[in-house]
Amino acid sequence: MHPRDQTIFALSSGRPPSAIAMVRVSGPQAGLVLTTLAGEPPAPRQASRRLLRDGAGQSIDDAVVLWFPGPGSATGEDVAEFHVHGGRAVLAALLGAISVIPNTRAAEPGEFTRRAFDNGKLDLTEAEGLDDLIHADTDRQRRQALRQLQGLLGDRARDWRERIIEASALIEAGIDFSDEGDVPSELRAPAIKAIKALHDEITNVLAAQGHSERLRDGLVVAIAGEPNVGKSTLMNQLARREVAIVSPYAGTTRDVIEVQLDLDGYPVTVIDTAGIRETDDPVEQEGVRRARARAEDADLVLWLVEGGQAVDPGALRSVRKSGAGDRPDGAVWIVRNKMDLGAAGPREGFGISASRGDGIAELVEALVKFAAEFFGTNEGALVTRARQRDLLSRSADSLRRSLELVEEGEELAAEELRAAAYALGRLLGRVDIEDVLGAIFQKFCIGK
Repeated sequence: MHPRDQTIFALSSGRPPSAIAMVRVSGPQAGLVLTTLAGEPPAPRQASRRLLRDGAGQSIDDAVVLWFPGPGSATGEDVAEFHVHGGRAVLAALLGAISVIPNTRAAEPGEFTRRAFDNGKLDLTEAEGLDDLIHADTDRQRRQALRQLQGLLGDRARDWRERIIEASALIEAGIDFSDEGDVPSELRAPAIKAIKALHDEITNVLAAQGHSERLRDGLVVAIAGEPNVGKSTLMNQLARREVAIVSPYAGTTRDVIEVQLDLDGYPVTVIDTAGIRETDDPVEQEGVRRARARAEDADLVLWLVEGGQAVDPGALRSVRKSGAGDRPDGAVWIVRNKMDLGAAGPREGFGISASRGDGIAELVEALVKFAAEFFGTNEGALVTRARQRDLLSRSADSLRRSLELVEEGEELAAEELRAAAYALGRLLGRVDIEDVLGAIFQKFCIGK
């Protein structure tokens, strides 16, 4: 029997022990599993209290069961759910009793969602939204993922694809009636108008999204500078806890320290790096190398200096991307620490006292504003993954090329329209996406 024809089961709630645990069963044997363990199935989608027994008649638990006959279920197959007490012994007995029923097996990560996708219960963008919702750490990530799960991008993509197919039909009809005088030109005009509108809509979506797909991973901010200027102290202030060792001795931080922050709903990874300086210590040399590498890859660098100390342009260049001049996708902010000591000198940048907390609120406020501009207007963001941006860009490029080629020949324009529709089909997961599915669904937790 093919694995997809087997009935799968898994714990679909949190790790035991817990007050209540939910075990889900999906597939053609789900009804047999329910009957074997709980007797006559309850009415569809109605909870029923039952005493569960294994195949030998031994009691397992006093539980609540539900029955969802396909295709009216989450996966599109017959689904049974067992809500039991969340002890390890209870779950072991229940899962053991299910496993001995023929043609049942433990589910793989993401297999329930994969079956829902295969049975047309959700498209690939909605499946990606579900994955993002499970892994959301901040409120903005949650809201973006929920919009995707509700079909924000999928609905638009389906509409675009249908309209591309309609325009393609007009273009290809012109090919079929090429010997009918002015018929091709009459068909071509509305097709061109539709293609232009589609191209404008998709390109406008791409232009308005900012770095919205990066909201899943978050903004990366590196704290860099020479040794002993207060980088670790600033890190602790931003984290509001002791995450880095603070010492008056230069070179204390030898490796990269990371902490995850939630700044007004924006996920931010702050990196405390080793002090950047020339040194003969091989361990510190490695720390400096790693510090420079992480600062180069960060979206924003906070370059810390002491009070009125002049900023070394050469040091700033060391944290900018090699040969790129000013960072194309990031920024470097000057942050002057220990301003409470009354140091004289240059005053550009942010003035703070990491030890006392002076100026930290203003710095955080600026970080939130930077994050808002970086991620764009994510309240209505359609693009949440690099895969989605790439396929939308491909579709837009094909639409643009079809407009350029339509005067040279309808055949060339029609081929580009097919490519545009194909890219949107891949976006929705309906054509040629086997290479993508495994990578996406294996990241799900077991039982989802």
